[in-house]
Amino acid sequence: MKAYAWRAVLAPNGVLDSTFGGTPGFGLVAVVLTLTYLWLPYMVLPVYAGLERLPDSHLQASADLGAGNGTTFRRIVLPALLPSVAAGTVFTFSLSLGDYIAVQIVGGKVQVLGTAVLQNISLDLPFAATLGTASVVIMVVYLLAVRRAGALDNL
Repeated sequence: MKAYAWRAVLAPNGVLDSTFGGTPGFGLVAVVLTLTYLWLPYMVLPVYAGLERLPDSHLQASADLGAGNGTTFRRIVLPALLPSVAAGTVFTFSLSLGDYIAVQIVGGKVQVLGTAVLQNISLDLPFAATLGTASVVIMVVYLLAVRRAGALDNL
């Protein structure tokens, strides 16, 4: 339903066109906007949980030692949020990697890995299986990289 709403917003003579006089149309920009809208909560929730776990004493100590807002964010908040950001990227990356329905609705002729699997399932089953396996391998490599970086240790 949300993808169809974005289709109505981005369509020629749609909401965006009648309000601002132009629209990016259906294509890569529409796919990025739609997938961002669909999967953004899966990124926001882990980051919010990470901010909730951040002790106020760390922020107060940083202010007492004379650090400004930018320095406090860069040296205190950002390192503390890295596990949460890593968890959020795992969620959003895995969900958007397999999302082919929203891409078909707003993407026009844009093809991502999920749509390539769907289009080849009846034409060339071994190729579709290879593409499906490639998406699993990409996700496993991404999870291993995040784990190796130590971002998931303190979740």
